[in-house]
Amino acid sequence: MKRLSDVADGVIRPFNQTELKSALSLLKDAGKQQPALAALLAGESPLKSFVAAALSLSPYLRDMALLDPATLVRALDEPLEPLLKGFVADARDAWRGEEGGPPATEAQVMTRLRAAKRKLSFLTALADLARIFDARDTTRWLSEMADACVAAAIDHLLLAGEQSGKLKLANPQAPALGSGLIVLGMGKLGACELNYSSDIDLVVFFETDAGILVSPEDATETYGRMMRRLVRILQDRTGDGYVFRTDLRLRPDPGATPLAVPVEAALLYYESRGQNWERAAFIKARPVAGDLKAGEGFLRELVPFVFRKYLDYAAIADIHSIKRQIHVHKGHGAIAVKGHNVKLGRGGIREIEFFAQTQQLIAGGRMPELRLRPTEAALQALTAANWIDATTRDELIEAYWFLRDVEHRIQMVRDEQTHLLPETESELRRIAFMAGFADTGSFSARLESVLKTVEKRYARLFEQEEVLSSASGNLVFTGQKGDPDTLRTLESLGFERPEDISRVIRTWHYGRYRATQSVEARERLTELTPQLLMTFGESRRADEALLRFDNFLAGLPAGIQLFSLLTSNPALLDLIVSIMSSAPRLAEIIARRPHVFDGMLDPGLMVELPTRDYLARRLSSFVGGSRHYEEILDRLRIFAAEQRFLIGIRLLTGSIGGVLAGHAFTDLAGLIIEHALKAVIAEVEAVHGKVAGGRVALAGMGKLGSFELTAGSDVDLILLYEHDDDAGESDGAKPLDPVRYYTRLTQRLIAALSAPTGEGVLYEVDMRLRPSGNKGPVATRLKAFEKYQFEEAWTWEHMALTRARLIAGDAELMDATRAVIAAVLAKPREEAKTASDVAEMRTMIDKEKRPKGIWDLKLIPGGLIDIEFIAQYLALIAKGHGVKAEVNGLSTADALKRLGGELMDPNDLDLCLAALHLLTELSQVIQLCVDGGFDPATAPAGLVDLVCRAGDAPDLKSLEAELRRLTKAVRKVFQAVVK
Repeated sequence: MKRLSDVADGVIRPFNQTELKSALSLLKDAGKQQPALAALLAGESPLKSFVAAALSLSPYLRDMALLDPATLVRALDEPLEPLLKGFVADARDAWRGEEGGPPATEAQVMTRLRAAKRKLSFLTALADLARIFDARDTTRWLSEMADACVAAAIDHLLLAGEQSGKLKLANPQAPALGSGLIVLGMGKLGACELNYSSDIDLVVFFETDAGILVSPEDATETYGRMMRRLVRILQDRTGDGYVFRTDLRLRPDPGATPLAVPVEAALLYYESRGQNWERAAFIKARPVAGDLKAGEGFLRELVPFVFRKYLDYAAIADIHSIKRQIHVHKGHGAIAVKGHNVKLGRGGIREIEFFAQTQQLIAGGRMPELRLRPTEAALQALTAANWIDATTRDELIEAYWFLRDVEHRIQMVRDEQTHLLPETESELRRIAFMAGFADTGSFSARLESVLKTVEKRYARLFEQEEVLSSASGNLVFTGQKGDPDTLRTLESLGFERPEDISRVIRTWHYGRYRATQSVEARERLTELTPQLLMTFGESRRADEALLRFDNFLAGLPAGIQLFSLLTSNPALLDLIVSIMSSAPRLAEIIARRPHVFDGMLDPGLMVELPTRDYLARRLSSFVGGSRHYEEILDRLRIFAAEQRFLIGIRLLTGSIGGVLAGHAFTDLAGLIIEHALKAVIAEVEAVHGKVAGGRVALAGMGKLGSFELTAGSDVDLILLYEHDDDAGESDGAKPLDPVRYYTRLTQRLIAALSAPTGEGVLYEVDMRLRPSGNKGPVATRLKAFEKYQFEEAWTWEHMALTRARLIAGDAELMDATRAVIAAVLAKPREEAKTASDVAEMRTMIDKEKRPKGIWDLKLIPGGLIDIEFIAQYLALIAKGHGVKAEVNGLSTADALKRLGGELMDPNDLDLCLAALHLLTELSQVIQLCVDGGFDPATAPAGLVDLVCRAGDAPDLKSLEAELRRLTKAVRKVFQAVVK
């Protein structure tokens, strides 16, 4: 029988003389009430020296001795095992009442459990420090106590459930028997390897058909409330301390499931969405409380999930992906002992456990003898099965228990759940003395040797495998809590809110998104995660960018293809990060409509320029075969969204500039509107027939007319029609007179373009540039249009006409319209009045739409409006100067070049062209990336960089200075030209 009095002389040394005197003083005071202690202190013995040294080294043990000297006295001469068995029995029976009396109250249960746990912890710590126990004994006794405490608490709660009328137990004297309530101990509790200050991981399931619920429909609520009480019973701190910190978060998808999960739901989850780390966790799972028989049955059903039958490629890749989630540094040089994490750090306990678990997962499907919970037993079995050699086994077993010893001593000091060695020499000396070393040097040398041995063996196991990390550190996203080393790594990578980022990534691994529901998708994502995080971390405001990526991921219908492509294509990953970090508008588009992303997978994306011919071929192929009007409109929306996005991507990456992007956005709009008009005409003709001699022409105005659309532009349109002078009603089933016919057709066209469908909106349509604006009819007969323009139109309406471009409709009517527009623009004008009208218009805009600042590129004095007005003014007066004035179909820049060469000072022309180029480049990028304008104070950091690149400036300050210089000069040119 093992006794504390058998302690060897000098097994540990006191911390220092001051602490030793304090410990002896405490024992002396306790000796006044405990004669056995007084007798011990009266003489000299190894036991006296040991007890005094132990209390000098551990403030926690000193407090326990002060609180309960009677337990210390019992340990001085009674055999230890019977004492500890008694404490475990006290805990297990804590739920029972006195003989013949009622069951114990919750308060009584809590007090009894705390007393039993405190006494057992105190004595096991003393026995461990005295080397009467080794780490195997300590972990076994702590685990037995945890089993007893949890089982007692569950029995109490089941009995309380019956007393409250919620449950009907088969046998109140054995409440858990046949209850169907399954409580599994996970991790170290499951393997009977609990550490000194360990929390306990529990997973709770219940059988819905066990028959103990009075109201089965309330099962989730009833058991959920019960589990909350379980946690309170075990971990709430009272005057008697606590029992065990308790964690229920290893259950399936804890963010979305109740504290107790129905067995059927759990099995379905593990079969369809179970994760790598959950397979590893269930190797150690063990029924510890509740219905033990049901618990064993549940674990038998999980065997195919944990241990796969065949060693196929997917299984091995799956198992290796766990390894990639637990990083080992492969750096060289000494391991710093101070501050080292003996559990998670290099060469730590976790590596030994994982060394065994990985091979158990690989081979356990075919070799049931490997399905063992304890780490040492697993290593022994792996050797017996010839998976590892005896030398490896012996080294790892010795290292495992040495590190567990060190871990216990770290935790014994103050009863803290920590695995970190102290940072200071003084506190490290405390641990060295508790471990039986004479000084920190010898302790550090031994520890470093052990850590290196483990690291070497672990590295060999997967030496062909890629590690989920870089030089940056750990990246572990298993389980429920943010791994401390991982949080530090995320911070070092550039994330400001590492806990939030860690939680987001863990969410991916729970399969809550369609893109991550399959095992294969999660494996690919696991492989991708390090590069993903490093690439996002390099972007400015990395947190915002990754959260946008998360939003994108949430909308993806599937993930395997994307994750595989990103893994093998770093450029594509860089592009994704660029979108998320600098272009919230694009990020929002791909989150809302993930199909637009498909086009990015085209290898020719950055090579082929988005010309009109290129877009026309693709559109014809995509829309061809559509049979119904609604299908055509939906396909047009899908195509437009994808191509707008892809043009934007080219602009974002710099493969095209702002001018070319404007042309591409405009070509795309023209093609889409042309197809929509054809579909609308066909639809109207099917219902209303045709008007005699009827034909339609569509004029694009504003930026649509001058090839300067941006990613977010609406489209300005004027619909013109003609018909035979004697035409009556249309010849269809529902005839309409010509005015109503073309009004209806125009309204259908507006709806076709701007009405939201399941595929979104094509373009917002603005028809205010038609004759008489909003007061006039939406469709205008060409004859009426011509009369209005010659007789009633204001100067600003003729300015707008300088950008008119016929984009769709009947070819003859389009030619006739061009002739009308050319005639209107060529008519003689009084130059002074025209200048006055243009200047007055600009002044009115200044008053009614005041610019918001330097970045209001359109409205600022000397901005885009000033330059456009200069070009439009010159187009109106050119004829009077004998200059060829046909600028329709030209961009503002091309119009300026055609007119300004003869009507402007060459320096002023160059200045305006330079300013227009800069403003165009900036506005294209800004409109692409954000809605609502550019504000440097709130803009994503990546967008600031993009804007500087578009402006060819080293920084924002320089760019703003250049903007002020150019716009100030342009305003002077405007005032000089328009006079």
